[in-house]
Amino acid sequence: MKLALVLDPLDSLKAYKDTSVAIMAEAQARGHALYALLQEDLALKGGRVAGESRPLALTGDDHDWHRAGAAAETPLDAFDAVLMRKDPPFDSEYLYSTLLLELAEAQGANVFNRPAALRDFNEKLAIAKFPSFTAPTLVTRKPELIREFLAEQGDIILKPLDAMGGSGVFRVRRDDPNLNVIIETLTRLGTRTIMAQRYIPEIAAGDKRILLIDGEPVPYALARIPKEGETRGNLAAGGKGVAQPLSERDREIAAALGPALREKGLFFVGLDVIGHWLTEINVTSPTGMVEIAAQTDCRPAALFMDALERRCA
Repeated sequence: MKLALVLDPLDSLKAYKDTSVAIMAEAQARGHALYALLQEDLALKGGRVAGESRPLALTGDDHDWHRAGAAAETPLDAFDAVLMRKDPPFDSEYLYSTLLLELAEAQGANVFNRPAALRDFNEKLAIAKFPSFTAPTLVTRKPELIREFLAEQGDIILKPLDAMGGSGVFRVRRDDPNLNVIIETLTRLGTRTIMAQRYIPEIAAGDKRILLIDGEPVPYALARIPKEGETRGNLAAGGKGVAQPLSERDREIAAALGPALREKGLFFVGLDVIGHWLTEINVTSPTGMVEIAAQTDCRPAALFMDALERRCA
């Protein structure tokens, strides 16, 4: 197969832990041809969606990890699959990319995850589609509503709707002397909508990332355990990733969400679960494959490629 991946700049990827690199390594080992594109390489030209794609070969070296060839304009429907793996923020440029990819899809391209689903499933707000699995949550830009929610819950998490890796996440309590400035900063003086969630103490045991591939869960989750003195378990915030078998509750959540997400065109998804509660549905560029593979006998990248080959057959 010819596989195109829309990625962040190649030199910014940390090959030793990057899930996109793990997927590409597995694809290359199976004899598939790899091509890399940036968001800026996508274009609508002469009525067709194409990309300035670069043939890519992986070296197996974690530092000098790739060799990229010369860029050539290629219609996206000339590839067997196009994988959208660009990291957030989900800004206007990301939106435009999904619109271009949706046009490419209409022209015959196989795009994973489906562009319309990327737009419909904001990674924070999407949990509202599954209220039976979520802790008390508020979405607003009004400071007075946030203060009321804090008064009810006593201990809450505040976070933006368009970031990743724990960026901009605050934990606040009723007596927090910085409450007003935190709310002002996150809402940009009441002009930006944010999310508030009840603080879940089980975060101490890890913020679990459950990977769904074509609706089916990988049998191990990656519990991201916060470092001492930190609320966030995100690996980007210094959390430690510990692979562990899915719990009964993990499987219950995965079984409920998997088919629904697959039906929407979400091929690869990362569910974030703290304790018994679903906190996020990651659809843009889920991670965790490398850590799970390193600590268990499970190979998530191989499961991914198995499913992708079935879908593209």
